[in-house]
Amino acid sequence: MLDNTRIEDLARKLAAGIPEALGSARRDLESNFKAVLQSALGRLDLTTREEFDVQSRLLERLASRLEQAESRVGELESRLHDLEAALPPVSD
Repeated sequence: MLDNTRIEDLARKLAAGIPEALGSARRDLESNFKAVLQSALGRLDLTTREEFDVQSRLLERLASRLEQAESRVGELESRLHDLEAALPPVSD
C-alpha cells in the first residue's frame, strides 16, 4: 500500500492542477483528494514492496527445488528403465 507521504504527494500534485485563484478551495480540494485516495487505496488488496520481494524470493527457491526434483525423477525413471531392461523375460 502507498505510504502517507506518497498519498500526500499525489494529492498535492492533483491540487496543483487547480488554479491558484481558487485559494482556499484548492487547499480544501487537496485535503479531499488525500482522503479519497486513502479511502480508495485502503479498500484495495495491495501488498507492500517488502512482502512482494519476500514472495518473489520464495517463488524463486520453489522453482529451483522443483527443477531439482524433476531432474531427480528423470534420473530415477532412467535407472528403473535400465533395471527393467536387465531383468530376464518373464515366461508363463
